[in-house]
Amino acid sequence: MNRLLVWDHECDAAGEVRLTDRRAEHIRCVLRAEPGEELRAGFINGAAAVATVVSICESHCDLRLRPDPTACLPAAPTVDLLLAMPRPKCLKRILPQLATLGVRRLYLTAAKRVERFYFDTHLLQPEHYLPLLLEGLEQAMDTRLPELQIVRPLRNYLRDELSPRYAPGHKLLAHPGLRSAAELIPPAGEPLLIAVGPEGGWVPHELELFESLGFTRFSLGLRPLRTDMACVALLNLVDFLRHPTECAGAAGASGKQQPAAEAENGQIGQHMAEVARPD
Repeated sequence: MNRLLVWDHECDAAGEVRLTDRRAEHIRCVLRAEPGEELRAGFINGAAAVATVVSICESHCDLRLRPDPTACLPAAPTVDLLLAMPRPKCLKRILPQLATLGVRRLYLTAAKRVERFYFDTHLLQPEHYLPLLLEGLEQAMDTRLPELQIVRPLRNYLRDELSPRYAPGHKLLAHPGLRSAAELIPPAGEPLLIAVGPEGGWVPHELELFESLGFTRFSLGLRPLRTDMACVALLNLVDFLRHPTECAGAAGASGKQQPAAEAENGQIGQHMAEVARPD
């Protein structure tokens, strides 16, 4: 937990909140905070804050929050993900990662190779998926909660509602093949929609539908990836290609790496660029 997150309604008029859930346990057992200590905090879908520990015991933790105008939150996400509904076990793993990696909106949809019973999972209820998304935000020190929407059936909603929201060149279709992503990722700015299919890939008529609506097909390589691995690799690559200067600046500003580690990371970054560069 790199940033403690609270809902506005949890605080009273004085900005005080009593935590009795996993956050209190984390503050007590992991952070081992004491009264008077200040913690990084934030209001969900709001500003960053500083939380001062007022009191702490085995049953609860009392905090007093105040806005922190000096804190620097990550840039507002501009990447939306249209994801063929994965198996529930995979969905549980992937939701925190998507929040950490900065997905703005997540659309979960049916596909030919998606089993219908996947949509019966309790993970699609807010009381179950919100804690997973918040876990990812806490890791990324962000406060902006991704939106989650179920899209069934896909064809009409994609044609009439979703596709028209995005500019030409800002709709990408991930599918195993030969075409590299590097030449297709647009620069940061306007929202970008990426469609990721089931682990077996989109079937021909689904590919035709996407391409008829202006989606451009691209690939991360010839090997089909599991959904969670594909999403993590893809979103990291998109962030690297859209914000190369910011990524380099963040690495240099940390000041915690030893020279050997810096050299190693530089080689990794160069390798990523070479892998992403089209032939």
